[in-house]
Amino acid sequence: MTGLAYPAISPIIFSVGPLALRWYSMAYLVGILFGWWLVAKRVKKYDIALTSKNLEDAAFYITLGIILGGRLGYVLFYGAGQYWHQPWQIFALWHGGMSFHGGILGVIIAIYLLSKHLKFSFLGLTDLVAPVVPLGIFLGRLANFANDELWGRTTDVAWAVRFPRGGYVPRHPSQLYEACLEGILLFVVLNVLWQVKWCRERKGFLSGVFLLGYAGCRAFVEQFREPDAQIGFLWGGLTMGQCLSLPIIALGVWLLYRACRPLKKA
Repeated sequence: MTGLAYPAISPIIFSVGPLALRWYSMAYLVGILFGWWLVAKRVKKYDIALTSKNLEDAAFYITLGIILGGRLGYVLFYGAGQYWHQPWQIFALWHGGMSFHGGILGVIIAIYLLSKHLKFSFLGLTDLVAPVVPLGIFLGRLANFANDELWGRTTDVAWAVRFPRGGYVPRHPSQLYEACLEGILLFVVLNVLWQVKWCRERKGFLSGVFLLGYAGCRAFVEQFREPDAQIGFLWGGLTMGQCLSLPIIALGVWLLYRACRPLKKA
């Protein structure tokens, strides 16, 4: 049989009675804590006018944005109407179902509200946060692989994986493609650009690179990812992930255009 055997990975790291720690929960936890640490380190190094209390507030707002945005995004974009009949299932996070596009939107709203609360530049905050987000995406995609979910389309490539829930047929490990592109590659690009003074000082530049990079990579990998069964293909063979990426790409291009305009002379 062609394809690599799926490794025996349990979605649960360990459990104590009815309580279980899952890889997916751990991905969110580690991603948020690492992001908090790296942002705090940069705030201190570059003398950015934010206090430790401000960063605590930011971590809370962003965590809330990730969870609420990710869940509501999944319900609206991928729920296929099932939650209209069982609305209480919206709160059943333990059953899975989070949208990265919804999470991004939730984080944007959270940072906007935070910027108003702190009286700090909105794009200044998004530029500070954007370079650390890909690590969370990387960990989240690894968790998708461990959960045997969101696998790719059938293929005969040498590195295809036979996922148990995917019918034991060789499929693209699209979760790992996304982990490498949206996670590792985007993390490296953004953090190299952060070291460039011009990129840091142009408000919205790093945010634009993140949005364009994430949505571009996601739209590309969707060519190898199996569409969600309840939705399938949409107009012209596009997937829901590609359709949701289009406005994000447009927003990223606009932010880059805005950031690269000549600065007005005083």
